[in-house]
Amino acid sequence: MITAVFYKKGRDLSGFRVSGHAGYAEYGEDIVCASVSSAVQLTCNLITETFDIKADVSAEGDAVTLRVAETCEEATNLMDGLKIHLELLSEEFENTIITKISEV
Repeated sequence: MITAVFYKKGRDLSGFRVSGHAGYAEYGEDIVCASVSSAVQLTCNLITETFDIKADVSAEGDAVTLRVAETCEEATNLMDGLKIHLELLSEEFENTIITKISEV
């Protein structure tokens, strides 16, 4: 199962950590993992490259973590979009993704 934890500071999202494997299909053929990986990469790139928001991004093993230096509306909106996307994937492909909010 893929676990996506979104870090919330007040009303804003300050980061996320996505880890695990969907287990929907064999390695290299799992469309849920591919969808999640692509969405996470896009979100990280939009935040750091397109919107030029300072953030720490790390990828270790099967986990990607992003934390913004300072919360802002643009970063919150992008991360909220990722969260919604993952929730919709979770509805379509049951028991593959869980999303959580963690207050920081």
